[in-house]
Amino acid sequence: MNQAAAAKGRAAAGLVLPPLPDDLRRQEAHAPVLEGEPLIAILARERQALDRANARQGRTVRFYDDLTSKYGSHP
Repeated sequence: MNQAAAAKGRAAAGLVLPPLPDDLRRQEAHAPVLEGEPLIAILARERQALDRANARQGRTVRFYDDLTSKYGSHP
């Protein structure tokens, strides 16, 4: 019964979530393709861009997991 009352109180009070960090909203651009440049150099830059995007996605997951651990579970 206490849990139900607490849940009702939280729902009535509303929930103020922290803002999403700006870094997590950023999109990663593809590596530029410069005419005459070796393909291996372009590929290396593209892989670096993918590494940055994957790291950002990991930070997004940690941010979300932190929210759910503090404010409740996800569906």
